Amino acid sequence: MNYRNKTTAAVSTQGEIRRANANTSFPRVWDADVCTHLNIDPVLAAPQPSCTELQQVNSIAPVQDDLNNWVEGWEVVDKFADTTDDDGVTTTKAEHEAAYTASELAKVAAAAREKRDGLLAATDFYALSDVVMTSDMTTYRSDLRAVPAQSDFPTTITWPTAP
Repeated sequence: MNYRNKTTAAVSTQGEIRRANANTSFPRVWDADVCTHLNIDPVLAAPQPSCTELQQVNSIAPVQDDLNNWVEGWEVVDKFADTTDDDGVTTTKAEHEAAYTASELAKVAAAAREKRDGLLAATDFYALSDVVMTSDMTTYRSDLRAVPAQSDFPTTITWPTAP
């Protein structure tokens, strides 16, 4: 738990406060009397707000809630912004977002292909020349190979059912 100094508004952990007051004996559990003596308020936990894949949640200074308790402060900000490199080339926020989205989609596609390859490997025994493969198994393996050709791949995948 963090604590907010009433005078300076500085936020410190219990350990930092103990080290700053090395000659003070503290009780194991800090109650309202300890906080009053140290001129601090506890900073209560607050849930982080939700955000999209293109945003991030940052911790900010504590804020007071409707009951005048100090609670953790949060802000939602965009992950990307326009940037200019040393050569003066500007990359827009939209370009950064498109590159990030493409990278994440490529990771999902790679994971789906890995799963598909594992499912094919599990049925490779049926493809040996001395084993007669059923038509259901042939269809299943063909459908597995066609998974990347599905219209919404890799965001939506309809996996074939093994016979």
